[in-house]
Amino acid sequence: MTAPTTVAPPRRLHVRTWGCQMNVYDSERMTELLAPLGYAPVDTPDAADMVLLNTCHIRERATEKVFSDLGRLRDIKNARAADGQKMLIAVAGCVAQAEGAEIAARAPWVDLVVGPQSYHRLPEMVARAHRAAGVQIDTDFPAETKFDTLPEARGKQGAIAFLTVQEGCDKFCSFCVVPYTRGAEASRPPAAVLAEARRLVAAGAREIALLGQNVNAYHGDGWDLARLLRALAEIPGLARLRYATSHPRDFQGPSGEALIAAHGDLPALMPYLHLPVQAGSDRVLRAMNRGHTADDFRRVVDKLRVARPDIALTSDFIVGHPGESDADFQATMRLVEETGFAMAYSFTYSQRPGTPAAALPGQVPQADRDARLQALQALLRRQQDAFNADCVGREAEVLVIGTGRDPGQLSARSPWLQAVHFQGSPSLIGQVVRVRLVTALTNSLTATLCATLEQEELSAA
Repeated sequence: MTAPTTVAPPRRLHVRTWGCQMNVYDSERMTELLAPLGYAPVDTPDAADMVLLNTCHIRERATEKVFSDLGRLRDIKNARAADGQKMLIAVAGCVAQAEGAEIAARAPWVDLVVGPQSYHRLPEMVARAHRAAGVQIDTDFPAETKFDTLPEARGKQGAIAFLTVQEGCDKFCSFCVVPYTRGAEASRPPAAVLAEARRLVAAGAREIALLGQNVNAYHGDGWDLARLLRALAEIPGLARLRYATSHPRDFQGPSGEALIAAHGDLPALMPYLHLPVQAGSDRVLRAMNRGHTADDFRRVVDKLRVARPDIALTSDFIVGHPGESDADFQATMRLVEETGFAMAYSFTYSQRPGTPAAALPGQVPQADRDARLQALQALLRRQQDAFNADCVGREAEVLVIGTGRDPGQLSARSPWLQAVHFQGSPSLIGQVVRVRLVTALTNSLTATLCATLEQEELSAA
């Protein structure tokens, strides 16, 4: 007589992600890694068999939020244990890399701590955690790349997909922890990138955003980013390309010139670029160890606007870096006024332990940092509002990514990465359609549907 087959009950996985799109990408891949172990995603931690916090170490406040979340998770874990149920808690990402020992000391109820270069070993760590008590920590920078061991299969894909092509940083900006948490710059081979891009397109992606800490430093097998973009643009069914985040220093030299030219040559490369400048004062840029001047940034912007006149530029700014004077801050304000940004992220300087800037003299009082940030953000908001208002009345091709909040409403992304909402059929999701932009709101645009590109082609025929 054959013994009855027992089927293990499904396990539930809750993932919370902080920080950049690279962390979003990493969270998706970790979810895929855990799927063969029976873990399926759930929206809340309360009934999860495993909770994974994928963390960011850029801001001090973000780090403390992780420990605050861990305190709440302890209570959930204890309640489940009282009912005879086991729950694993894992901390991944840059906080895990930088503060693995601190996590083990402050939150001993955490079961796994895994750095961003080691998460391909997560299934093995989970198995060990089920067999033995005590925290499992893996924050090595292994010799083999994690991408060589990640599963190829990707599930059904939305209209927009993210694809990491470069990791790490060799720049060592004075304020930044990335070189210490993500390691040295490394680029994936172009053949691997192209293969993953084809799988994403086959699964439904129409737009791919290439990711990297310094994505325009890409140098896989001798290819630069421009060559990679040109090869990706030839994939059938791939309508749009973007990349982030870039460094002004890597726009200098032949590879930078080739990338600028690609913005003018490739219709699939969207007229949008996120290029963090951080400050407009050369004195502050030197203190930051940025490796470029304000005029270097201006020259790159000028060349980009010659190559692609409709390009939307966004950036990052840090105010109150140690030693920043009122005159230095005014230089930043002038750079913003001269450049004109579609949008920008701005922050007050935050001391990160172990970074050179944390020990510099001339720490700017927090009240001064806050006042400068308010002035900068007011200027950036005016520029964002003006950019969006200038789009009103234009026709634009937008990628429909899903339904909106209101009945019959669709949500889309413009070529300039704005959120666009209009009335239309859900059958348009995943298509590029032409709309007329009607109203500029605070963080989005409303539009009316003109026609799908397929309809226009049939009319022309």
